[in-house]
Amino acid sequence: MPGQRSITQAEKLAEAKLGGIPVRHEQMAVVANIYRAASAVRQHLENSVLRGADLTWTAFVVLWVVWVWGESETRHVAEEAGISKGTLTGVSRTLEKRGLIKRAGHPTDGRLVLLSLTEEGEELMRRVFPAFNEEEAFVTARLDDEDCRTVADGLRRVVLQVEEHGEERRLTLLDGAPPAPRRSGRRAQG
Repeated sequence: MPGQRSITQAEKLAEAKLGGIPVRHEQMAVVANIYRAASAVRQHLENSVLRGADLTWTAFVVLWVVWVWGESETRHVAEEAGISKGTLTGVSRTLEKRGLIKRAGHPTDGRLVLLSLTEEGEELMRRVFPAFNEEEAFVTARLDDEDCRTVADGLRRVVLQVEEHGEERRLTLLDGAPPAPRRSGRRAQG
């Protein structure tokens, strides 16, 4: 994008800033580029496909999860979408008001809520997903099919590392203490 530093410039600036600090440069580059790629792809897809369907990224992901998995408990949808249950509540209520998702009580446990797509939600996903996938092809156009398989495999291994060993690592780093509470980024008024 005009006015923004390129990824190459950012990497050179980071290298210069770190100087003699011992860091694992290749691993730092992988994590930084995961973040930058995710942000760039998300922004592109929101601006090129999702906004025209009046969807946010999170709303699309929720619809995708329910479309693929079928009727699902909210806790499973939140987990698959990578969002909190509180965020899912707001998103699912918005999608329900738009007639895209149905909320229903669980047949055997009244504390649980199930989500499923309405016919309108199904139709929207059948219409939007092909355009979404075309943009997935666009953003990966510099990769051939083998490159795509290699990148996807590498990213799966990153996710598996965190899923399988992240909690143990966190406990070690924090000496068994719970993580600090999340902050909104705003400082408390005092």
